[in-house]
Amino acid sequence: MAGRYGEDVLAGNWRRRKAIPEVDAEPDLVVEDADSGFCGAVVGFESGAVVLEDRHGRRRNFPLLPAAFLLDGEPVTLRRPARAPVPAARRRTASGSVAVANVRAQVAKASRIWVEGVHDAALVERIWGDDLRIEGVVVEPLDGIDALDAEVRAFGPGPGRRLGVLVDHLVPGSKESRIVAQVTSPHVLVTGHPYVDVWQAVKPKALGIAAWPVVPPGRPWKEGVCAALGVAEPADMWRHILSRVDSFADVETPLINAMERLIDFVTEPA
Repeated sequence: MAGRYGEDVLAGNWRRRKAIPEVDAEPDLVVEDADSGFCGAVVGFESGAVVLEDRHGRRRNFPLLPAAFLLDGEPVTLRRPARAPVPAARRRTASGSVAVANVRAQVAKASRIWVEGVHDAALVERIWGDDLRIEGVVVEPLDGIDALDAEVRAFGPGPGRRLGVLVDHLVPGSKESRIVAQVTSPHVLVTGHPYVDVWQAVKPKALGIAAWPVVPPGRPWKEGVCAALGVAEPADMWRHILSRVDSFADVETPLINAMERLIDFVTEPA
Protein backbone atom coordinates (compact mmCIF):
# COMPACT_ATOMS: atom_id res chain seq x y z
CA MET A 1 0.00 0.00 0.00
CA ALA A 2 2.94 2.34 0.54
CA GLY A 3 3.51 3.02 -3.19
CA ARG A 4 -0.11 3.03 -4.28
CA TYR A 5 -0.47 6.79 -4.29
CA GLY A 6 3.05 7.69 -5.45
CA GLU A 7 4.94 10.59 -3.88
CA ASP A 8 3.59 12.02 -0.64
CA VAL A 9 2.02 15.36 -1.57
CA LEU A 10 2.96 16.74 1.85
CA ALA A 11 6.60 15.82 1.47
CA GLY A 12 9.20 18.54 1.06
CA ASN A 13 9.16 22.17 2.13
CA TRP A 14 5.73 22.92 0.66
CA ARG A 15 5.20 25.99 2.84
CA ARG A 16 8.02 27.82 1.00
CA ARG A 17 6.74 27.41 -2.53
CA LYS A 18 7.55 30.52 -4.54
CA ALA A 19 4.66 32.95 -5.01
CA ILE A 20 4.00 33.83 -8.66
CA PRO A 21 3.96 37.60 -9.12
CA GLU A 22 1.10 39.32 -10.90
CA VAL A 23 2.10 41.82 -13.58
CA ASP A 24 -0.04 44.37 -15.41
CA ALA A 25 -0.13 43.58 -19.13
CA GLU A 26 0.81 47.10 -20.19
CA PRO A 27 1.19 47.87 -23.92
CA ASP A 28 4.60 46.84 -25.35
CA LEU A 29 5.42 44.58 -22.38
CA VAL A 30 7.36 41.63 -23.87
CA VAL A 31 6.50 38.19 -22.44
CA GLU A 32 6.67 34.55 -23.51
CA ASP A 33 3.82 32.06 -23.41
CA ALA A 34 5.12 29.30 -21.13
CA ASP A 35 3.41 26.45 -23.02
CA SER A 36 4.04 27.34 -26.67
CA GLY A 37 7.18 29.45 -26.36
CA PHE A 38 5.56 32.23 -28.42
CA CYS A 39 7.25 35.51 -27.49
CA GLY A 40 5.77 38.89 -28.22
CA ALA A 41 4.73 42.31 -27.01
CA VAL A 42 1.35 43.09 -25.54
CA VAL A 43 -0.75 44.92 -28.13
CA GLY A 44 -4.25 44.61 -26.66
CA PHE A 45 -7.00 42.34 -25.41
CA GLU A 46 -9.72 40.32 -27.11
CA SER A 47 -12.51 38.37 -25.40
CA GLY A 48 -10.64 38.30 -22.09
CA ALA A 49 -7.36 37.13 -23.66
CA VAL A 50 -4.15 39.09 -24.09
CA VAL A 51 -2.94 39.66 -27.66
CA LEU A 52 0.82 39.25 -28.24
CA GLU A 53 2.66 40.31 -31.40
CA ASP A 54 6.07 38.84 -32.21
CA ARG A 55 8.92 40.55 -34.07
CA HIS A 56 7.57 39.27 -37.41
CA GLY A 57 4.19 40.92 -36.87
CA ARG A 58 2.35 37.70 -36.10
CA ARG A 59 -0.33 37.93 -33.45
CA ARG A 60 -1.78 35.30 -31.11
CA ASN A 61 -4.29 35.40 -28.28
CA PHE A 62 -3.55 33.79 -24.92
CA PRO A 63 -5.88 33.43 -21.92
CA LEU A 64 -4.83 35.17 -18.73
CA LEU A 65 -4.16 31.99 -16.77
CA PRO A 66 -2.10 31.81 -13.55
CA ALA A 67 1.67 31.46 -14.17
CA ALA A 68 1.01 31.16 -17.91
CA PHE A 69 3.78 33.55 -19.04
CA LEU A 70 7.49 34.12 -18.60
CA LEU A 71 8.94 37.58 -18.02
CA ASP A 72 12.74 37.67 -18.20
CA GLY A 73 12.63 33.88 -17.82
CA GLU A 74 10.55 33.94 -14.62
CA PRO A 75 6.90 32.79 -14.44
CA VAL A 76 4.32 35.51 -13.98
CA THR A 77 0.58 35.88 -14.02
CA LEU A 78 -0.56 38.61 -16.38
CA ARG A 79 -3.55 40.73 -15.47
CA ARG A 80 -5.43 43.37 -17.38
CA PRO A 81 -4.45 46.84 -16.12
CA ALA A 82 -7.07 48.75 -14.18
CA ARG A 83 -8.48 51.65 -16.10
CA ALA A 84 -7.29 55.03 -14.90
CA PRO A 85 -10.14 57.07 -13.44
CA VAL A 86 -11.46 59.70 -15.83
CA PRO A 87 -11.11 63.13 -14.25
CA ALA A 88 -14.42 64.88 -13.76
CA ALA A 89 -15.07 67.74 -16.13
CA ARG A 90 -14.76 71.14 -14.52
CA ARG A 91 -18.17 72.66 -13.89
CA ARG A 92 -18.69 76.12 -15.29
CA THR A 93 -21.06 78.86 -14.27
CA ALA A 94 -23.61 80.37 -16.64
CA SER A 95 -21.07 83.12 -17.39
CA GLY A 96 -18.52 80.55 -18.60
CA SER A 97 -16.12 80.90 -15.65
CA VAL A 98 -14.90 77.87 -13.70
CA ALA A 99 -17.26 77.14 -10.81
CA VAL A 100 -15.65 77.27 -7.36
CA ALA A 101 -16.85 74.41 -5.18
CA ASN A 102 -17.54 74.59 -1.44
CA VAL A 103 -17.13 78.37 -1.24
CA ARG A 104 -19.77 80.47 0.48
CA ALA A 105 -20.90 83.81 -0.91
CA GLN A 106 -18.92 86.71 0.48
CA VAL A 107 -20.41 89.45 2.60
CA ALA A 108 -21.45 92.25 0.27
CA LYS A 109 -18.71 94.76 -0.48
CA ALA A 110 -19.23 98.50 -0.58
CA SER A 111 -18.81 98.52 -4.35
CA ARG A 112 -21.95 98.11 -6.46
CA ILE A 113 -23.14 97.51 -10.01
CA TRP A 114 -26.20 99.46 -11.14
CA VAL A 115 -28.42 98.42 -14.04
CA GLU A 116 -31.36 100.28 -15.58
CA GLY A 117 -34.25 98.14 -14.39
CA VAL A 118 -35.51 94.90 -12.90
CA HIS A 119 -35.30 93.06 -16.23
CA ASP A 120 -31.62 93.97 -16.57
CA ALA A 121 -31.02 92.85 -12.97
CA ALA A 122 -32.76 89.51 -13.55
CA LEU A 123 -30.78 88.81 -16.73
CA VAL A 124 -27.49 89.70 -15.03
CA GLU A 125 -28.38 87.43 -12.11
CA ARG A 126 -29.21 84.57 -14.47
CA ILE A 127 -25.79 84.71 -16.15
CA TRP A 128 -23.36 86.29 -13.68
CA GLY A 129 -25.06 85.59 -10.34
CA ASP A 130 -22.62 82.88 -9.22
CA ASP A 131 -19.60 85.04 -10.02
CA LEU A 132 -21.00 88.09 -8.25
CA ARG A 133 -21.85 86.16 -5.09
CA ILE A 134 -18.31 84.79 -4.92
CA GLU A 135 -16.97 88.34 -5.29
CA GLY A 136 -19.48 89.85 -2.85
CA VAL A 137 -20.83 92.35 -5.39
CA VAL A 138 -24.49 93.43 -5.25
CA VAL A 139 -26.42 94.40 -8.40
CA GLU A 140 -29.04 97.11 -7.86
CA PRO A 141 -31.71 98.15 -10.41
CA LEU A 142 -32.33 101.81 -11.15
CA ASP A 143 -35.54 103.37 -12.40
CA GLY A 144 -33.86 104.77 -15.50
CA ILE A 145 -30.74 106.92 -15.71
CA ASP A 146 -32.19 110.42 -16.15
CA ALA A 147 -30.80 111.47 -12.73
CA LEU A 148 -27.65 109.35 -12.94
CA ASP A 149 -25.16 112.11 -12.09
CA ALA A 150 -27.04 113.09 -8.92
CA GLU A 151 -27.45 109.46 -7.84
CA VAL A 152 -23.73 108.81 -8.35
CA ARG A 153 -22.84 111.80 -6.18
CA ALA A 154 -25.26 110.59 -3.50
CA PHE A 155 -23.61 107.15 -3.59
CA GLY A 156 -20.23 108.72 -2.81
CA PRO A 157 -17.82 106.56 -4.84
CA GLY A 158 -14.21 106.23 -3.71
CA PRO A 159 -11.17 103.92 -3.92
CA GLY A 160 -12.82 101.22 -1.79
CA ARG A 161 -16.36 102.04 -2.92
CA ARG A 162 -16.42 101.66 -6.67
CA LEU A 163 -19.48 101.88 -8.86
CA GLY A 164 -20.19 100.23 -12.20
CA VAL A 165 -23.21 101.22 -14.28
CA LEU A 166 -24.71 99.21 -17.15
CA VAL A 167 -26.67 101.39 -19.58
CA ASP A 168 -29.05 100.33 -22.34
CA HIS A 169 -28.75 101.89 -25.82
CA LEU A 170 -25.38 103.49 -25.12
CA VAL A 171 -24.46 104.68 -28.61
CA PRO A 172 -22.84 107.93 -29.84
CA GLY A 173 -25.26 110.84 -30.07
CA SER A 174 -27.98 109.22 -27.98
CA LYS A 175 -29.67 110.74 -24.93
CA GLU A 176 -27.97 108.04 -22.88
CA SER A 177 -24.51 109.04 -24.07
CA ARG A 178 -25.12 112.68 -23.04
CA ILE A 179 -26.26 111.63 -19.57
CA VAL A 180 -23.26 109.33 -19.11
CA ALA A 181 -20.85 112.12 -20.12
CA GLN A 182 -21.82 114.02 -16.96
CA VAL A 183 -20.33 111.29 -14.74
CA THR A 184 -16.62 112.01 -14.34
CA SER A 185 -15.53 110.24 -11.13
CA PRO A 186 -12.48 107.98 -11.63
CA HIS A 187 -14.12 105.53 -9.23
CA VAL A 188 -17.13 105.05 -11.53
CA LEU A 189 -17.22 103.08 -14.77
CA VAL A 190 -20.26 103.52 -16.99
CA THR A 191 -20.54 101.19 -19.94
CA GLY A 192 -23.33 99.52 -21.81
CA HIS A 193 -24.66 97.89 -24.94
CA PRO A 194 -26.19 99.29 -28.16
CA TYR A 195 -29.59 97.60 -27.86
CA VAL A 196 -32.79 99.58 -27.30
CA ASP A 197 -33.65 97.37 -24.34
CA VAL A 198 -31.93 94.51 -22.55
CA TRP A 199 -34.51 92.19 -24.15
CA GLN A 200 -32.79 92.79 -27.47
CA ALA A 201 -29.45 91.66 -26.01
CA VAL A 202 -30.83 88.11 -25.97
CA LYS A 203 -30.01 86.30 -29.21
CA PRO A 204 -33.08 85.74 -31.42
CA LYS A 205 -32.16 82.08 -31.98
CA ALA A 206 -32.45 81.47 -28.22
CA LEU A 207 -36.12 82.47 -28.57
CA GLY A 208 -36.70 80.53 -31.77
CA ILE A 209 -37.15 83.63 -33.95
CA ALA A 210 -35.13 84.78 -36.97
CA ALA A 211 -34.67 88.35 -35.71
CA TRP A 212 -36.12 90.87 -33.32
CA PRO A 213 -39.09 92.71 -34.88
CA VAL A 214 -38.49 96.22 -36.20
CA VAL A 215 -40.68 98.63 -34.21
CA PRO A 216 -41.68 101.88 -35.96
CA PRO A 217 -40.40 105.12 -34.36
CA GLY A 218 -42.79 106.66 -31.87
CA ARG A 219 -44.22 103.37 -30.63
CA PRO A 220 -43.08 101.91 -27.28
CA TRP A 221 -40.52 99.26 -28.20
CA LYS A 222 -41.67 96.48 -25.87
CA GLU A 223 -45.32 96.87 -26.83
CA GLY A 224 -44.35 96.83 -30.50
CA VAL A 225 -42.33 93.64 -30.06
CA CYS A 226 -45.22 91.93 -28.26
CA ALA A 227 -47.67 92.94 -30.99
CA ALA A 228 -45.38 91.64 -33.73
CA LEU A 229 -44.84 88.33 -31.96
CA GLY A 230 -48.47 87.86 -30.91
CA VAL A 231 -47.88 88.14 -27.15
CA ALA A 232 -50.55 89.85 -25.08
CA GLU A 233 -48.50 91.46 -22.32
CA PRO A 234 -44.85 92.55 -21.93
CA ALA A 235 -44.73 90.66 -18.61
CA ASP A 236 -45.58 87.43 -20.44
CA MET A 237 -42.95 88.13 -23.07
CA TRP A 238 -40.30 88.81 -20.45
CA ARG A 239 -41.01 85.57 -18.62
CA HIS A 240 -40.60 83.72 -21.91
CA ILE A 241 -37.34 85.52 -22.70
CA LEU A 242 -35.79 84.84 -19.29
CA SER A 243 -36.80 81.19 -19.40
CA ARG A 244 -34.83 80.70 -22.61
CA VAL A 245 -31.56 82.10 -21.24
CA ASP A 246 -29.29 79.47 -19.71
CA SER A 247 -25.81 80.96 -20.12
CA PHE A 248 -23.69 83.64 -21.74
CA ALA A 249 -24.07 81.78 -25.06
CA ASP A 250 -27.67 83.01 -25.24
CA VAL A 251 -26.84 86.74 -25.16
CA GLU A 252 -25.01 89.06 -27.52
CA THR A 253 -21.29 89.80 -27.20
CA PRO A 254 -21.61 93.57 -26.39
CA LEU A 255 -23.57 92.76 -23.22
CA ILE A 256 -21.03 90.12 -22.20
CA ASN A 257 -18.11 92.50 -22.75
CA ALA A 258 -19.82 95.30 -20.84
CA MET A 259 -20.59 93.13 -17.81
CA GLU A 260 -17.13 91.58 -17.70
CA ARG A 261 -15.59 95.08 -17.69
CA LEU A 262 -17.86 96.18 -14.86
CA ILE A 263 -17.12 93.11 -12.73
CA ASP A 264 -13.38 93.55 -13.23
CA PHE A 265 -13.64 97.25 -12.34
CA VAL A 266 -15.60 96.91 -9.09
CA THR A 267 -13.55 93.92 -7.87
CA GLU A 268 -10.14 95.47 -8.55
CA PRO A 269 -8.23 95.92 -5.27
CA ALA A 270 -8.33 99.48 -3.94
